[in-house]
Amino acid sequence: MRGPGGSTRRRRRTEGDNVEDFMRKLASRYRVGARSPLALLLLLPVLAVFPGCSLDENPTSVITPDNFFQNEEEILGGLAQVYGALQRPVQWQYYNFSEVSSDEMVIPTRGQDWFDNGRWLQFHQHEWSANNNAGLDGDGLNGAWNDLFGGVADANILLAGLEGVTVADQQIFVAETRALRALYYYLLQDFFGGVPLVTDTEITPRPKATRAEIFNFIEQELNAVRADLPASWPANFNGRMTKGAVDAILASMYLNAEVFTGTVSTGGLQRGQARWQDAIDAAERVINSGVYSLEADWTRNFAPDNHLSSELILVSKNISQAGLGGSFPYRALHYNQLSPSPWNGFSTLAETYFKFDLEDDLRADIFLVGQQVNLDSGEEINDRGGTPLVYTPEIADVFQASEAEGIRILKWPPDPGREGGDWNHSNDVGLFRLAEMYMIQAEALNELGNTAAAVDLVNMIRERVFDPDKPLNAADYNQATFRDRILLERLFEFMAEAKRRQDLIRHDKFTDPWEFKPQSEPFRVLFVIPQTQLDINPELTQNPGY
Repeated sequence: MRGPGGSTRRRRRTEGDNVEDFMRKLASRYRVGARSPLALLLLLPVLAVFPGCSLDENPTSVITPDNFFQNEEEILGGLAQVYGALQRPVQWQYYNFSEVSSDEMVIPTRGQDWFDNGRWLQFHQHEWSANNNAGLDGDGLNGAWNDLFGGVADANILLAGLEGVTVADQQIFVAETRALRALYYYLLQDFFGGVPLVTDTEITPRPKATRAEIFNFIEQELNAVRADLPASWPANFNGRMTKGAVDAILASMYLNAEVFTGTVSTGGLQRGQARWQDAIDAAERVINSGVYSLEADWTRNFAPDNHLSSELILVSKNISQAGLGGSFPYRALHYNQLSPSPWNGFSTLAETYFKFDLEDDLRADIFLVGQQVNLDSGEEINDRGGTPLVYTPEIADVFQASEAEGIRILKWPPDPGREGGDWNHSNDVGLFRLAEMYMIQAEALNELGNTAAAVDLVNMIRERVFDPDKPLNAADYNQATFRDRILLERLFEFMAEAKRRQDLIRHDKFTDPWEFKPQSEPFRVLFVIPQTQLDINPELTQNPGY
């Protein structure tokens, strides 16, 4: 399917700069095919993405840590690059594969659209392999591997440059870069388990570190840099790393610690050590920081101006200019629902849709069902054959779906001020928000036997989305039944936020059958390492079962 394009260059910050001048334009730096010399310097030798290039070449124009990072402007440019590298993997591969491999989303083949050599249905039906399109394509797992390690490469080269200069706020620059590198590794180990651990610019093949070793590295890095990061930034630097962002990543790490420190064999996951109290403590630091608060209006977290939300902790930035923004509305909406034409792809499963309280839970308003309208004009529309466009919950055949089959998800609404183009919506994409910190605490408290306190926290999240309120009754649950309820409540709160794959794995339900998917092999809790990477790096070994 289609991808983004374009890039921009960081300019010098001045006192008059606003959020778009530094942070929101970072979203533009990484698009399909847009890899800078800074990233290539590490990406080529360490990841060998382009094996045709000779390692003996030493062009005089190459940018290195020794000849580029000489002042604050150049450091800020490198830092912008590390931030900007988040957008493509977070908003495209990590998001898409987390969603489409779960029971939240499916992308049916509609005529000639969205087959893409079988990639999307391979993900939904858990049929990815090292050599098929899901594994090898640049918009598949190979692209995710390259782009996430590209972020690691950008961070490593900036850190190397920072060792040779002295600038104002140097400790903060180092802390931000190390925290971002830890975030890239968080995403890498979530997908692939053990991966090469690269913290320098040396040109050499790397073996896999174990997943537990990657977990320990992330934890140590985040704890080491936390004190050097601010609690918050001025509005014109919205989106930069903070103590709260570090604590949110740690809270998620500890919530998933049994998975992330465990091992996977052909028989499935063997769990590591639980870290429930650590998850509670990290989430509590965010909650008690005084920086964040739950939005009374839940939809504010997804609106085109959601950079003003008090609930978002860590985001991938967007800006409403052609090629520089987000594309979520385009992935789902019918060709006739916006201008220019959307892509008519992503749908939810009927069985997932009907789990929601469709009458009273306002979170169900993200689903589009029934007669559809053009979202710019409000006028009722037809499909391309002239028939009224009526979305239906059921999809009869995901290999031959009609234009109207499948409920669409519109959690991030179109930006009315957008410029022309596909990737042009200014809605930031939250990686973590405050509601999740409360839900992490609830899950961890329940695992520690305090189910009543867990119910109270979940009710606090439910309260703002029900009118009248529909609180859960603690007397109706024990630890085991509330464990299942938490998984359901996380579906309601975080639907379409790329949380579901991780949640299902943690709850031992990821390989279960669901609509359009049979029972899958237990080792598929990890994605396959693409054959391209195994061919390039002889030190790599494949994940079990593949």
